[in-house]
Amino acid sequence: MTVQPPAPAFQRALKLDHLVVAARTLEEGERFIAGKFGVGTAGGGAHPLMRTHNRLLNLWGGAYLEVIAIDPDAPPADAPRARLFALDDPAMQARIESGPQLVHWVVRVDRPRLLARWQAQYPERIAPAVPMSRGSNTWALTVPNDGAFPAWQGAGEGVAPSLIQWDTTQHPSSALPETGIALRSLTGYHPRAGTIAEQLAWLGAAHLMRVEPTSGAPELVAEFELPDGSVVTLGESAESVEAARRAAAEADEAKKSRRRAKSRKTEDEAEANAPDEAADVAQARTDALSRQPE
Repeated sequence: MTVQPPAPAFQRALKLDHLVVAARTLEEGERFIAGKFGVGTAGGGAHPLMRTHNRLLNLWGGAYLEVIAIDPDAPPADAPRARLFALDDPAMQARIESGPQLVHWVVRVDRPRLLARWQAQYPERIAPAVPMSRGSNTWALTVPNDGAFPAWQGAGEGVAPSLIQWDTTQHPSSALPETGIALRSLTGYHPRAGTIAEQLAWLGAAHLMRVEPTSGAPELVAEFELPDGSVVTLGESAESVEAARRAAAEADEAKKSRRRAKSRKTEDEAEANAPDEAADVAQARTDALSRQPE
């Protein structure tokens, strides 16, 4: 295995840029976000190179939530490249068949650091930086050639982040309507949590997400606080699913136990009353005989 040198000090402490929600259609994604947060998405547009389009939801602190889907109106390309965020992958398409999903996150590389130069120095660590555009916005985003999620030593699956560098000093979130929605926490679950944590530390993004091991599929879980103080969660870890199953099973077993206990109590009362009933019958017969004429 090739040992990579540590990242220079000036490459530390990257910033969260945005979270990615993938959907079958943009309309479905918009309805999902409005239902979750009580506010609609805004801005966004088409990505000609990737043949995708998106809508955005502003978050407190200079970040945003992106809803992205395949653009059915994108013009055909002579040599189309694979769409980003694994949107062409049948496994991803099957995953979002049941509804939009939080699938990825992106961290920002601010100037004077140059993302393209950094990537050229560490091509094993960082996927190719692809120039992209949407309307008047231009940027570079790390996208593997096959459109898969970035990975380190084979571990990624959406939990290892993409890197982005905007060509302008004004971040897109500054042009979005304020929502008062804040990201409280971001947790990544991965079978190879140590490898993911190593990559985050090398990138300078370890402070942005907690990484936990899981025996299930890789997953992102994000908690948001709304202006009224309520909390909204996107993503569901395998652990939380299993915990919910266990809780449901325990509740069902407790209900069955109560029913069995009630049934036993009824049977015990019936048995306890049986001698008294027999005695009553015997006494009734005795009384009847005593009343017969001699």
